[in-house]
Order: sequence, then structure tokens, then C-alpha cells
Amino acid sequence: MKKEKLYRIFSHLPELTTKRLTLRKILVSDTEDVYAYSSRQDVTQYLTWYPHPDRAYTREYLQYLGNRYAAGMYYDWAIFYEPEGRMVGTCGFTSFNCTSDSAEVGYVLNPEYWGKGIAQEALCRVLNFGFEKLNLNRIEARYMEGNERSRKVMERVGMTYEGTLRQGMLVKGNYIDVGICSILRSEWEANPNKTNAFFE
Repeated sequence: MKKEKLYRIFSHLPELTTKRLTLRKILVSDTEDVYAYSSRQDVTQYLTWYPHPDRAYTREYLQYLGNRYAAGMYYDWAIFYEPEGRMVGTCGFTSFNCTSDSAEVGYVLNPEYWGKGIAQEALCRVLNFGFEKLNLNRIEARYMEGNERSRKVMERVGMTYEGTLRQGMLVKGNYIDVGICSILRSEWEANPNKTNAFFE
């Protein structure tokens, strides 16, 4: 995969849909919805960043993301939950290894919407995009030790646990064990039925 292709695709972020979700660009107008979850300790406990201190911080961050989108250097979608007309989290790619046709994905969801299968639905759609449109061969996801909820999402979409990087990340002053799950294109293609419940 060539970097030029990534720029061409992500500088005009395509909108993705499922039965309940629209995955679209994160907008400054999402400030209130983003602040609602990004200001919570229970959300950021297993993330590399601290809770947002106020709405002004969130708004400034979303303005920054607008510039990253324009440069084709940001690969995350807002998760817009259609039944309630609300942006409830994000899901997308965190990095690419173009030489090896592989990528890493990540997601964040407002705790008010945990347990509804939303993260799984969004992740399935992003995986499908990665394999079908980006022609990736491997997609992986990582989680901090203790975040079993996140690992279960990965396993429900067909990812396989590969192992744990002992003290693999320095996060907020502490060395954290990091688990890795992945799925290959061949595995995704062999199990197409997992997407049937999600796509229109």
C-alpha cells in the first residue's frame, strides 16, 4: 500500500454506514458530545490521554483535528448513533505500516452506550473498509492490561489474541502491559456472516 493512497482517501474521509451508525468526520459541532465522554475518568483510565478539563479544551482539540483531516493525516471516524442523533465515540485507524500492508485500529465509546454492541458494530465496519478498500492484509488492536471489555470487543469481531507486551508502554508515568489482538484478511474473508447484522 502506498502512502499516496492513504492521503487520497483520508483527505476526503469517506462516510461509512451500518444499520444503526453513521461513521463520519469528527466536527467542531461535536464538542458537547465529545466532552461528555472525554472528560470522564472511567473512559480515559485505559487510554494514553488525560480527561479533558473543560469544553474549551475539547473544542480546540477538534479544531486541530480539522487541520489533520485536511492534511490526510487523521484516520478516525466519529461514531454517530442514529437512533438518538448523537455522536457517542470514535473508531478508526491509529497507524499504518504501508510496507507490510498492515494497520492498527482503536475505538472509544461513551459509557452511557456500553453494552449495546456499538463498538463492535463500528469496528466491524472499519475492518471491512480496511480489507476491502485499503487492501490491508493484517489489522491489529491493542489494549492495556485490565481492560477486558475492550479485548472482548476485539474477539467478538474475529480478532485473535496474540500475546502481551510486558511493560510495553509508558503511560501517565507507569509502565503498562499491553495485549495485542489481530485479524488477517484471509480470516475476515472466511467469516463474512459476522457483518450481515450490521451492513445495510
